[in-house]
Amino acid sequence: MAHTVESLRDLTGKRVGTSRWFTITQTMIDAHADIVEDHQFIHVDPEKAARTPFGGTIAHGFLTLSMLSAMAYDAQPEIEGAEWGVNYGLNRLRFVSPVPAGARIRAHFTLNALEQRNPAELTLTWGVEIEIEDNPRPALIAEWINRYYLKATAP
Repeated sequence: MAHTVESLRDLTGKRVGTSRWFTITQTMIDAHADIVEDHQFIHVDPEKAARTPFGGTIAHGFLTLSMLSAMAYDAQPEIEGAEWGVNYGLNRLRFVSPVPAGARIRAHFTLNALEQRNPAELTLTWGVEIEIEDNPRPALIAEWINRYYLKATAP
């Protein structure tokens, strides 16, 4: 069910969705390292990383952050009349706990704010927490801004 702007306003301050679990594999971590050219051993060398306090390789923080897009498709409500949307930015981001290779993560989304500057543009600010399965501390917390462009309405 798609939400109207009015029904979205009623969700402000509420957790609106939780994504499915995603497994962060070493293959994903290695591919991310290749794409962003960050081959620090803590991410790509399981033998050397095993001798650190982490006990093995961990995902790049930016890999964990980039999973928000997939998680949003699962958990954010559909918006009536939205033709397309973009990432507008982050107001706050903290990488709280490392994500070990093989861990499962999911995101919880709370609608913090909604702003409509004109009938065709909607900005939503989400409180996001990425949970690591069986870990009491989250992988990251963020305030994420999405902008949506709505079908133009007649005056």
